[in-house]
Amino acid sequence: WEVKPESVSLYPLGTAAAPEQELLCIFGTGDFGRSLGQRLLHSGYRVVYGSRRPHSCGPLPQGAQAMSHEAAAQLASLVFLCIHREHYDFLETLTPQLQGKVLVDVSNNPKKNLYPEANAECLQRLIPGAHVVKAFNTLSAWALQNGPSDANRQVYLCGNGAEAKQAVAEVATKLGFAALDKGSLSAAKELEDFPLQLFPEWRMPLYVAVGLTALIFVYVVIRDVVYAFVEQGKDNSFRIMVSLANKVFPIVSLIMLSLCYLPGVIAGFIQLYRGTKYRRFPDWLDRWMLCRKQLGLIALGFAFLHMVYTLIIPIRYYVRFRLSANTISQIRENRTSVFDTTTAWRTDSYYSIGILGFSLFLLLGITSLPSVSNALSWREFSFIQSKLGYLTVFFCTLHTYLYGWSGFLRPYKWYMPPAYMLSLVLPSVLIVLKLLLLLPCVDRSLTRIRQGWERTDMQDGSEKPLLT
Repeated sequence: WEVKPESVSLYPLGTAAAPEQELLCIFGTGDFGRSLGQRLLHSGYRVVYGSRRPHSCGPLPQGAQAMSHEAAAQLASLVFLCIHREHYDFLETLTPQLQGKVLVDVSNNPKKNLYPEANAECLQRLIPGAHVVKAFNTLSAWALQNGPSDANRQVYLCGNGAEAKQAVAEVATKLGFAALDKGSLSAAKELEDFPLQLFPEWRMPLYVAVGLTALIFVYVVIRDVVYAFVEQGKDNSFRIMVSLANKVFPIVSLIMLSLCYLPGVIAGFIQLYRGTKYRRFPDWLDRWMLCRKQLGLIALGFAFLHMVYTLIIPIRYYVRFRLSANTISQIRENRTSVFDTTTAWRTDSYYSIGILGFSLFLLLGITSLPSVSNALSWREFSFIQSKLGYLTVFFCTLHTYLYGWSGFLRPYKWYMPPAYMLSLVLPSVLIVLKLLLLLPCVDRSLTRIRQGWERTDMQDGSEKPLLT
């Protein structure tokens, strides 16, 4: 009988079975160079550093070696250049050692248009026999030390050699990042300018928020402070710090929240008009839809400020003074206020709806965080951000209507309506338009369009299905 082993070893045991680890070279022992070397070592690479002072270059990651630039360049086929452009001159002396090697340029500049050409293009001109790839410049030393996160998971790269870019992409993938090819080395200028941009996706939402805040603040100051001083001789300027601020914040928050959901409704009507989803939206609508998340988060910030300012109202000097003065006046006149059930219902409903709206607002903000949204399925994320999002708009709008109550019928100051009435225009229009899209006949047509159906041409009586 032939005795068969119970288990089969796919790889023989012993040191000879282990594949030899690839050796990579790093020029530069600064923060980024040390962090990159540590990450490479943890990912299974061998690392050697090239330094002008290999014996006194500071602490290096455990397991890495340090030697001269010439010796280090000869050992590895891929070299990371973690040095600034002003120190590129010494590389010309290493031209023989760097011939045919892949040079990964990770440098950035302190400001835009500092040089006429990109750093990577300058490097390629200095060493024409090397294969220069621009990569890893959009990452920080912190991201390399702590591993990729949702905010900085991608590694953008560009270069003229396909094999060189593939080699760098394999390293990035092994480090846990996603490599994204941006084309030839001519795109290096764009990649070097990318880290210099300050909140590029937040610019338009911030401009809108600052503009709305300034306009509404001026409006309420004219209506509540200037009017009182001119017409009644009262000095209400003390109200600017809390009372007027607590009027501006919720108004801006409600308008920004409406601006977050309005482009989706506009897109729905455009698709209904065109009868297809396969045509691009106008550029202005594309840009608007891409910044909806930022609009919503800024709106949440203003709503949070409104909540905090509302909580401090009872401890304000002005409120305590008015309360004590009213109490003393009632004692002197020997009268008491009659409990108004209608007012009680109105105030309780106002606060209750506001709390529910703010709670849903917080839920929207929490689920927009990458760490939370990644744990949700697309259907769950869409339900929260869409269905509950419109419910949030409804509650916040109803909260404002309850705040106004019968104030809509009061005479205006200088023909200027209360500021909260201005904030109700956009969300009210949004709710009406959304209700129109929810009508069964309209919703059925829009659903078919978004599933791939196209309206047939007027000259063609047959339906033509599309490939989806």
